[in-house]
Amino acid sequence: MHRHFRTAVLAVIASWCAAALGADGPPGSWPGTMALKVDATDLDRRIVRVEQTLPLPKPAPATLSLRFARYLPGGHGPYGDATRLAGLVIEAGGRRLAWRRESADPFTLVVDVPSNAGELSLSFQYLSPVRGSGDRASIARSVLGIEWESVLLYPAGPSIDAVRVLPKLRLPPRWQQASALRGPAGEPVQPGADGWVAFGEVSVETLVDSPLFAGRHLKQIPLDPPGTARPVVLSLFADDASGLEAGKAQLDAHRALAVQADKLFGGTRHFRHYDLMLALSDEFGGMGLEHHESSENGLRPDYFKDWDEAIRGRELLAHEYVHSWNGKHARPAGLAQVDYQRPTGNTLLWVYEGLTEYWGRVLAARAGLTTPEQVRDRLANILADLGARQGRLWRPLQDTVNDPALGPGWSREWESWQRHSDFYDEAALVWLEADMTMRAASGGRRSLDDLARRFFGGPTATRADGSIAPRPYGEDELLAALQGVQRHDWRRFFDERLEATGRVVPGLAESGWRLAWADEESRFQAHERGWEGPSGTERPQDLAYSLGLRVIGDGTLTEVFWGSPAFNAGLTKGMALVAVNDLAYKPERVEAALRDNREGRAPLRLLVKDGDLYRTVTVDWRGGPRYPRLERVQGTPDRLAEALRPR
Repeated sequence: MHRHFRTAVLAVIASWCAAALGADGPPGSWPGTMALKVDATDLDRRIVRVEQTLPLPKPAPATLSLRFARYLPGGHGPYGDATRLAGLVIEAGGRRLAWRRESADPFTLVVDVPSNAGELSLSFQYLSPVRGSGDRASIARSVLGIEWESVLLYPAGPSIDAVRVLPKLRLPPRWQQASALRGPAGEPVQPGADGWVAFGEVSVETLVDSPLFAGRHLKQIPLDPPGTARPVVLSLFADDASGLEAGKAQLDAHRALAVQADKLFGGTRHFRHYDLMLALSDEFGGMGLEHHESSENGLRPDYFKDWDEAIRGRELLAHEYVHSWNGKHARPAGLAQVDYQRPTGNTLLWVYEGLTEYWGRVLAARAGLTTPEQVRDRLANILADLGARQGRLWRPLQDTVNDPALGPGWSREWESWQRHSDFYDEAALVWLEADMTMRAASGGRRSLDDLARRFFGGPTATRADGSIAPRPYGEDELLAALQGVQRHDWRRFFDERLEATGRVVPGLAESGWRLAWADEESRFQAHERGWEGPSGTERPQDLAYSLGLRVIGDGTLTEVFWGSPAFNAGLTKGMALVAVNDLAYKPERVEAALRDNREGRAPLRLLVKDGDLYRTVTVDWRGGPRYPRLERVQGTPDRLAEALRPR
């Protein structure tokens, strides 16, 4: 959408939120404090049992609306799953009350309240995903995660920072927990002999922003020297104790992440304490989700293995940590939520996620979690992949910020044509180009590091209860800050990259590097695979930049790129590649056929299976194997190396 429309949307959202607060109820605190007891000991059936007590205003309202969170922070869309709430019983004074669901909003439950009621007692279960359900597993044999919005009903009316709650959690015997929550006196807490953990009183907003990891095996590693104010801790969980082992150099790189972030953001930490929660598990689902004083990270058990061979998930922690400054402290106005029912305003996700993605990669390199060579190979892959995705021909980058609002169940049969959440990778390339532009224009004196200190650093604001208050901002404020760092037509710069359609992929201008091609995969490409899923997940043979497809060992086509030679031959995701030039499919035979077919020989013959139908197709590609690399532009400054250099 056009920049003037983007600015107008932010203004409308801000006025909408202000009006909504007045319409739904007073902004003052809800009377009393909710008590929340969560029992997470049923590991066999993955059932979480909840008891909740809700004090009522005096006089009690005739009806009360209770809400299950729908629009989740960090998800940027309607990802709450009310179908997992079951067995709900609501009582007042020992009398069971009827409730009904609003047909127009199935995440809101309405209760008729007796006039003499002083509080409501609720009990229900949260039915966590079980093996084979298709959803991410949040409870496993050795690790579990509690996201409080899934085990909580909160009253409609006041904003989420005005409702107080006192949470308790019961864990299996000898389990330990990590979270941003603290005890009643602000102290770290662990389960008592009965398995219960008693936390201090917080607002609903702080509770939801403070998820919890727990497990049989926990190793907490301070990332700061003893006595550091606002300390950062790495909380490692694993399926077994051996999974917690890491070398000194690996842990030093995580400590350097905290140091380099301080240098990037001018030494200001917008949190009281920070927990990098990292579960290394084949059973606990892969994830990465930011919070103001913690982050949830689920990666494979091989995180500390083959450190020199591939990045795998090591940029994830840096990305989520950056969000404490970009997204949680300095927050786009449309993402400042007053409740979890109204749609979020995602207009500036190209900043919230795109700039965070860029800085996450930069910080990972500066800390030594990755090497410059690995970063360059990652960039080459991203540039090549985006260039092969022809959805850029019809759909502008700015429109992809609407993808989270579409909710779960996206159609992704032709993702290379449809586009999906490119406000991460492509927007990160836009910010890379902005950084290189600043460095070139200023002779290396200014960069996006200056924006980090001036706009995302600065003083921390706290509320009366000690929680950290976000600072909402709009696009005009951000562009003014960029102009204050380096004079440039930034509005035009971003409009051209956010609103345009075409083949040109942003990223490397003024960096001293360019995209090139080679006949063989780099070491990074040969060892890298996605960070989600179990460690045994098969890596497909990547023929995206030659034939235009990806294929796994049994011949199944996992992706066919729109407009590619494979697409033009009639191939589709889900088909099976049976033979190449009359020989049974093997990855090395495809490579050999590509090499033999170079420079004008006949097209390749592929035998494919589509259900019960076998057919032979010809794919007209005569360019040989093709894998991306970055190569230096001779005679130019290496500004990319300067951006990745430790401070």
